[in-house]
Amino acid sequence: MKRFLCGLLCLVLLAGILPVLAEEEDDQLSQEELDAERAELEQLDAEDDSIYEVTGKVYPEPTLKDFNSSSPAIYTGIIGGKYSIYSQMDTDSKKVQSSNGSSRGVDILYVGLKWLIVRTKDNKIGYAKREWFVLTDIKTVDPVNTPPFNCQKHAYIATTATTCHVRKTMDPYNPAVEDDGNNWVVLKPGTKITIWQFYDGWAMVNYMRSYGYIDPNELTDLKPVSPTDEVLYDDCPIAAYTSYYKMVQTEINLNRIHNIKLGCQYISIVVQPGQEFNANKIMGRYNASKGYRKAGVLVEGTTTPGYGGGTCQVSSTLYNVLVQLPKIQIKQRRAHGGSGASYLPIHCDAAVGNAELNLRFVNGYDFPIRIEACSNDDGALSIRIYRADSTT
Repeated sequence: MKRFLCGLLCLVLLAGILPVLAEEEDDQLSQEELDAERAELEQLDAEDDSIYEVTGKVYPEPTLKDFNSSSPAIYTGIIGGKYSIYSQMDTDSKKVQSSNGSSRGVDILYVGLKWLIVRTKDNKIGYAKREWFVLTDIKTVDPVNTPPFNCQKHAYIATTATTCHVRKTMDPYNPAVEDDGNNWVVLKPGTKITIWQFYDGWAMVNYMRSYGYIDPNELTDLKPVSPTDEVLYDDCPIAAYTSYYKMVQTEINLNRIHNIKLGCQYISIVVQPGQEFNANKIMGRYNASKGYRKAGVLVEGTTTPGYGGGTCQVSSTLYNVLVQLPKIQIKQRRAHGGSGASYLPIHCDAAVGNAELNLRFVNGYDFPIRIEACSNDDGALSIRIYRADSTT
């Protein structure tokens, strides 16, 4: 009788394990699938080489002539290894200073999406690539009045009122031309976005590692984001950020768009005071049974096919909202290898997927926060954080 019961128990346990094993087997791609999808990913990656090349009127970022030996530094950092500081944002330009291996401290005068303007100890000013700096080596000179190095506070939220053109330059859209080649992406009506600032009558957004420009007439429900954790009006977000993704109509990219939307649904939750948010526990496991599809996954600077590709953009966008809130305690965050994920400024992404790659934070406020993440399947991933206490 005991042998019979033991045998029955083993059968029950085996029945419970078999679906898991089958699921794991289903998650494995065949070599033929891997080869085909890697070729597709390589094609998508190749398109990035020229994505930021634009001609026309754009936001005039500061240049070297705007700084001198007396200009106040906003951050300090260490540039190491074989580095060069250039006279232009071009590695083929004249070198202001070079090193064959020794690290040096510099003052950081301006932070761009891909380049920094720095000043050496002997008062030479030039451009240095953002990826040449280790984030932990960058210190804020005035932390009371200056946000963290990788923080960009978005000042407004809005909804697209009509078909909305995120322009490469501040050149008006010509409705007589279906596509004049000057759009980063065209958004559907009803898409929620955030705006960094207004310049010369245009709403400015971050698009990948460049800027996009939107005609305010194509927007509605324009409201400010609270500059502090005190709300300005009913249901006012206290932090917000939008990242963008490509709308290439290939199967692997369409799967990525699906995964982004699914990840947004998973993380749209309330986090109580003192509670820890664990992205891998909330969005994972990253497999078919969770609803994910095969898409591109960035691993140490290389894109490879895998389930859940796109969820890193969800966690990374959330990270860019969290760093705007001083009392949010980031417990774990690591950027992708190489120059990082191209949909955000360098050093600003947050990879997920395993024990080493995860986004964990604790709500250090004395009130709950509500995360609202959304994607309208049209190129924009927008995340807002609200107070969720009884007063709001």
